[in-house]
Amino acid sequence: MTVFDWLRRFLLLDEAAGRRGGAALELPWMHRWHHVPKRSAGPDFRREDYRRARENAREVARATLGERLWTRVQLQGYLDVPSRRFPGLTYRLRIGRRIEVRCAPGVESPWPFAYLCINPTYPLPEEEFFAQLYLYVRDREDEVIRVAAPQPWDQMLGRTF
Repeated sequence: MTVFDWLRRFLLLDEAAGRRGGAALELPWMHRWHHVPKRSAGPDFRREDYRRARENAREVARATLGERLWTRVQLQGYLDVPSRRFPGLTYRLRIGRRIEVRCAPGVESPWPFAYLCINPTYPLPEEEFFAQLYLYVRDREDEVIRVAAPQPWDQMLGRTF
């Protein structure tokens, strides 16, 4: 058995090995997604699949944020997360949009532009990615700083639907 065979068998990296109790284990990060049009989950996703994915995403986001923050984002349309690394800087998170970098008066941004772009590796519902992004900005700011691409304008994210 080669190392790759071992990985496939024991780490469940293919569809056949990814079955537990008859249900397939999804591993979307193991696939390439460049062929999928923006704001889409792929050609095999039906209207009902989108509805169900968005419904589940809403529950994931609500459970991740908690009722207080979930209600706030629903009412305001955004959450402000203060930076722990840069005093006076706040990340404004909005569902399905780029991160807006906001600075208090007299504070200079570490980036040349007011928006940071981070897209998921594979297509996700907007609200689910929002919840993930919230956790990253709150708890893993250094990773956000490392991967975010500064952008001069705001726009919708490309790998969400």
